Amino acid sequence: MDEPTRLRARSWRHKFKDALRGTRRAVRRESSFFVHLFAACAVLAAALALGATLAEWCLLILCICGVLTAEMFNTAFETLAKAIDREYNPHLRDALDMGSGAVLLAALGASAVGAIIFIHRLASLLGW
Repeated sequence: MDEPTRLRARSWRHKFKDALRGTRRAVRRESSFFVHLFAACAVLAAALALGATLAEWCLLILCICGVLTAEMFNTAFETLAKAIDREYNPHLRDALDMGSGAVLLAALGASAVGAIIFIHRLASLLGW
């Protein structure tokens, strides 16, 4: 069976297994992904402790998923770039910098949303 046919014939179970394998590899290989995952756990703990509303939970989870997704794509870009060329390549450098910029933008946006939610929660709890 040729490669494209083999890929089309894969079951959903195999697709999920591969996706989970990729996620595990990103967590284990990329320190930035682990740092974002740790920050996500801290945000979830803070939301629980501060009594976030349903809408706030949704926003926080959406932001967390956005940052982790951006980091996963950036990790994939880095892995692909290493497979393409291990020598200095200005085009690959630019692409990798753009991927890192995407992660930074997602993290800054998520931080802004988190700050707004948590400052509002703290202000409500402290009666400000």
